[in-house]
Amino acid sequence: MDLGLKGKKALVTGATKGLGRAIAETLLAEGASVAICARNADEVAAAVKELSAKGTVVGASVDAGNPEALQAWVNSSAEQLGGIDIYVHNTSGKPARKLEQWVNNFNIDLMALVYGVEAAKAALANGGGSVISIGTTATTEHFASGSGSYSALKSAVTNWTLGQAQVLGSQGIRCNVVSPGPIMVQGGDWDMIKNAMPPFFEATEKAHPGGHMGEPSDVANAVAFLASDRARHINGVNLTVDGGFLKRVDF
Repeated sequence: MDLGLKGKKALVTGATKGLGRAIAETLLAEGASVAICARNADEVAAAVKELSAKGTVVGASVDAGNPEALQAWVNSSAEQLGGIDIYVHNTSGKPARKLEQWVNNFNIDLMALVYGVEAAKAALANGGGSVISIGTTATTEHFASGSGSYSALKSAVTNWTLGQAQVLGSQGIRCNVVSPGPIMVQGGDWDMIKNAMPPFFEATEKAHPGGHMGEPSDVANAVAFLASDRARHINGVNLTVDGGFLKRVDF
């Protein structure tokens, strides 16, 4: 199926590795040009160099928790790419271990989304754009101790994004969420859990009807579809990508 992404301009935050990297790679493979950002300048430079073999890529080191820096990146990326058709919010802070650290999730998970979309919405509305936030199945049920700030602020991300389907939808901007369940990312959290906590890892895998976790490409493919012309009548949806990990019936 031709997704109609050729020539589209996409911004993906937190895209040097993990899910963000897979999303950027998939959008490039579909013919889009992509702007990426992340905190580490060396990692951004390396990612831009590697991804440039697949298509047009620009990138910058950005602290997503800094509104001015994030909005400057959005504006610069729009200028370099010649517009914005797709905005993927993928930045997230680690779960807080102390109460005073909750502000990190507030700034990086939630406010980076609000400020980023505010900066991008005029360009997105110009051609009928798509906003996609990366959520989590941890917003749906309690999962693992110590994840309170992460799941709570991701819940806010989901609520705000789906609410914008009504607000920005009137401007031709579709707003959806992709919520992954446990995804095996090489060098990521589940990779570390596999080595440090084998029984917990194995139990989590067995909780999937298929007996295994998903891969970054599973999430990236969902994002690409929702961003595409093929999903032009899908707005205000939270698409779960978890292989049936959650045990609820979602009417």
